Amino acid sequence: MEIWINPACSKCRSAVSLLDAEGADYTVRRYLEDVPSTEEIQDVLDRLGLEPWDITRTQEAVAKELGLKEWPREPGSRERWIVALSEHPKLIQRPIITAEDGTAVVARSEEAVRDALGRW
Repeated sequence: MEIWINPACSKCRSAVSLLDAEGADYTVRRYLEDVPSTEEIQDVLDRLGLEPWDITRTQEAVAKELGLKEWPREPGSRERWIVALSEHPKLIQRPIITAEDGTAVVARSEEAVRDALGRW
């Protein structure tokens, strides 16, 4: 199990605390420092069953600079979104837990973290 976090994020810290409390075996990835490639983002999206715009933090300043709210949300624009997430990792919603069963969850709630733990 791997968790993508930003240590400054309270939801990330809460997720890590819960994983620790449950004795989970996991790896921390500080994705702002260890930036995921476009292939890794694609893999996580496949595991989540989501589109890149579904995990994009559109309120970030860089999102506004890029005009992301105006970008088409359609299959033909998917690669453009994925490249933006890789070039600007701060746009990636967090935390994301990749589970042992090949799935992933955006773990912004205790329930989502527990869901990931159930797949461990």
